[in-house]
Amino acid sequence: VQLQASGGGLVQPGGSLRLSCAASGFTLDYYNIGWFRQAPGKEREGVSCISSRSGDGSTYYADSVKGRFTISRDNAKNTVYLQMNSLKPEDTAVYYCAANGPTTGTVLCKDYGMDYWGKGTQVTVSS
Repeated sequence: VQLQASGGGLVQPGGSLRLSCAASGFTLDYYNIGWFRQAPGKEREGVSCISSRSGDGSTYYADSVKGRFTISRDNAKNTVYLQMNSLKPEDTAVYYCAANGPTTGTVLCKDYGMDYWGKGTQVTVSS
């Protein structure tokens, strides 16, 4: 089971980025998937999560990103995306994707609820 996060970079405030979480060795459909981030000096936090397609497929967003970020799946590519719009400097962090499963349960968007982690991708929002 491997997860690979990509798509980070440097963007100006108000800009957009799309992060990708590609899976190998398993089918994402049966797993809950989460995006987490950790800024310097801060604890890792759950940003957005999506329940497995074998479950209810529900989504979760942290209050700080509601209305700006969207999580989605591309089953054909075995990839989960995080579309990030209207980025703010406080969104600057290393972003990680993680998975839990296989499961039909609703995702718990906490790091202790995840079994597998990919390496992070840096997102920097700065003018």
